[in-house]
Amino acid sequence: MALVRIGVDIGGTFTDFVGWRSDSSQGITRLKVPSTPPHFAEGFKDGFEPLLDQLRISDDDEVVVMHGTTVSTNTVIERSAEPIALFVTEGFRDILELQRLRLKNPVDLFSSRAIPLVARDLVFEIPERLDADGEVLTPIDAEAVRRAVAGVKAADVKAIAVVFLHSFRNPKHEREIRGLINEIDPEMDVCISSEIWPRIGEYERAVNATLNAYVKPRVQAYLQEIERYVTNRLSSVRLFVTRSNGGALGLADAAKFPVHTLLSGPASGVTAAQTVSSLSKHEYLLTFDMGGTSTDVSLVRQGNPTVTSQGAVGDFPITLPVTEIEAIGAGGGSLVYLEGPAMRIGPESAGAYPGPAAFGRGGVRPTVTDAYLLCGYLNAGNFLGGAMPLDVNRAATAYDSIAGRLGVSTAEAADACLSVTTSTMVSRILPYLAAHGLDPQNVTLVTFGGNGALHGPLLADEVGINSVIVPAAPSVFCACGGVVTTLTHDVVNVIQGTTITHESLSDAFRHLASETVDWLKQQVELDRLTSIDHEFWAELRYKGQSFQVPVVVPTKADGSFPDLATISDRFHDEHNRLYAHCDRNAAVEFVELRVRIRGSLPSPSQVNIEGSSRRGEVSAIARRDLRIAGRLYPNTPIYARSDLERGSRVEGPCIIEEDDSTILVPPAYTAEAISSGAISLDRRG
Repeated sequence: MALVRIGVDIGGTFTDFVGWRSDSSQGITRLKVPSTPPHFAEGFKDGFEPLLDQLRISDDDEVVVMHGTTVSTNTVIERSAEPIALFVTEGFRDILELQRLRLKNPVDLFSSRAIPLVARDLVFEIPERLDADGEVLTPIDAEAVRRAVAGVKAADVKAIAVVFLHSFRNPKHEREIRGLINEIDPEMDVCISSEIWPRIGEYERAVNATLNAYVKPRVQAYLQEIERYVTNRLSSVRLFVTRSNGGALGLADAAKFPVHTLLSGPASGVTAAQTVSSLSKHEYLLTFDMGGTSTDVSLVRQGNPTVTSQGAVGDFPITLPVTEIEAIGAGGGSLVYLEGPAMRIGPESAGAYPGPAAFGRGGVRPTVTDAYLLCGYLNAGNFLGGAMPLDVNRAATAYDSIAGRLGVSTAEAADACLSVTTSTMVSRILPYLAAHGLDPQNVTLVTFGGNGALHGPLLADEVGINSVIVPAAPSVFCACGGVVTTLTHDVVNVIQGTTITHESLSDAFRHLASETVDWLKQQVELDRLTSIDHEFWAELRYKGQSFQVPVVVPTKADGSFPDLATISDRFHDEHNRLYAHCDRNAAVEFVELRVRIRGSLPSPSQVNIEGSSRRGEVSAIARRDLRIAGRLYPNTPIYARSDLERGSRVEGPCIIEEDDSTILVPPAYTAEAISSGAISLDRRG
C-alpha cells in the first residue's frame, strides 16, 4: 500500500495535475489539460482519469487529493451569484456603502467606490446591541427578525449574512439570530461574521461574511460534484481544498467557509516555492506566477511566505490571514490592443476558449502568447508535447492590424507587445519590492506558471534581478503546491482594551492552540500526520495608532512564551524594518493574538524530476531566430531540458524546451541545471 498525493490547480486557461507516490523513486507525475469554463469540473475530470492511469493507482493505495479552485474567485469577480441579504445592528444599514470613506485613487476626486455585493434594499436593521466588552445592552427583537426574514423570502433570496457590532467580543447575538432564522425558515442559509474571522472592524467583518454567503452556493455545488466523481472512482480517498493562507482544509470546512479559498491557487504556488528556497543565494525569493489570465507575485523570506491580513479579491478587501499576493492583469492570454498610438495589454483575456489566435479555436484578437510564437520563443509543433500544435499564420494575422497601424512588421509589433507587457509588470513589481525595503539585486526570482519561465527572465533583465530559478515542472508548479502543502488553520483573539500580563498572554495563546488542535482532529486522524507545528503571532501598535504590526512570538525550548518586554522589542524592530522608524520609549499596546497550526501529511521534500550529474557539452536540438527587447538574434540555439543534467550549462540567448514549458535565457544570463531538476539563470559578470 502506498500513499498517493495529487495536487490540482484550475486556471482560466489550463487545468494542472501533479501526482506523487510514496513508494516510487521516479519523482512527480504531471499532466496539463485545457480548462473548461464555466463548467470547470469537466476539465477536472478530463485530466484526473489519465493521471490515475499514469500513477497506477490500486485499491490498496490511500489517495489524498489537494484541490485548488477558482470557483469562489471567479464568482466574486464576475458577480455571477444569486442575490444575498445582510442583517446588521440597527443604525448600521449603510455599512457596506460607507466602507472606510477612502478614495480608491486618492488623486482622482471623481473615482467611485466598489458597488457592494448586497443591494441596499436587502440590508435589514435588527434592534440589538452589545457594548465594546461584549455585554448585552439591547436584546434581539425577535419580531423584527421575523419581519426581516419575511422581506428576504419575498425577494426570493436564499442566503443571509449577519454582522452585529462587537460580535468579535461575544458571538451570542449572532448565534441567537441564526437560530431564530432557522426556526422561521430551515432552508435559509445563514453566515455569521463571528465564525469566519472575529476581529475588530465591523466593515471588514461585513465584507468577509457577505463574500462567504455570496460564493457559498456555487462552491458547495462544485465541491459536491467533484466529491461524487472522485469517491466513485477511488475506494480510499481524502479530498481537501487548498486555501488562501497557503495550506489546506477539509471539504466540509471549504463548503461552509468558502471565503477561505478565494486565493487558493496563487497561494499554492508560493507554498511550492518554499521547497526551492534552499537553492537561492538570497534571503528573499520573489515568486513570479504567470498564467493565461494574470501574473501573481509574492515574497518568501527564509523559506516563509509573507502573510498579510490586508488581501483583496476584485474590489473587496479580505481581512483574513492570507499569503500576500500582488496580482497583475497581464498573462499569456491577455488581449493586446491600441489606445490611440499606445499599446495596451489586458486585463481582458482570451481565456481557454477561444484562447489565443494561435490555438486555432476561433480567437482572432492578438494576445501575449501569439507574440511569444511570432518572436520565436515557442515551438509551434511541440506545444504541450505536440498535443496542441500552434498556428503561426493565425497569430500573424491577429497582429497584422496592429502592425499596420504602427507602421512596423508583424514580428516587430509582437516584440513591442512583449516589451509593453514587461513594462506593465515592472511598474507594479518595483513599487512592491520598494514597499518591503528590497533592492532587486538582493532577491532571487522564482518563475513558474504556464508562461513564467518565458517572461520571468525578461522581467529579471529589465529590473536588475541577477538570479533566477526555474523549478522543476514550472508550468504545473501551483499544482505541485498541493502535493507539498499542509493542513493549516488560523485562529484569533482580540485582546485590545484588556489588561495584559505574561500569564494572561500565555493562557490566551494556549487556549487558541487548543482550538487549532480541535480543528485539526476534524480534518484528519492525527496519527496519519508526520508532524504538528504551531506558530504564534501578536499584533501590536503604538498607543494612538490606527493600524497594528504583526510580530512572530517564538516559544522557548520548554514551550513557554517570552516576556512582554521581549515581544515589545520585537515589535519595535519590525516597525523599524517596515517604516524605517520606531520609538522605544512610546507606549505599546497589544491588539490581538493569532495562532496557526500546520499538520503535515507525508510528502516529497522537494518537487523532483532530476537525473544524473554531468558537466559535459550540451548540443542544440534546433535553431530559431529570436526577437528579444527590440533586437533580432538569428540562428539561436534551442536545447532540450532533458539533455541538461545537473552541472550542465548553456549561455544565453537561447531557449530550453520541454513538453509543457519553455525557458527563455536572455543574452546576459547563463543557465545551469542544479539540484532537484531546477534550472538557475545567473547574470554574467
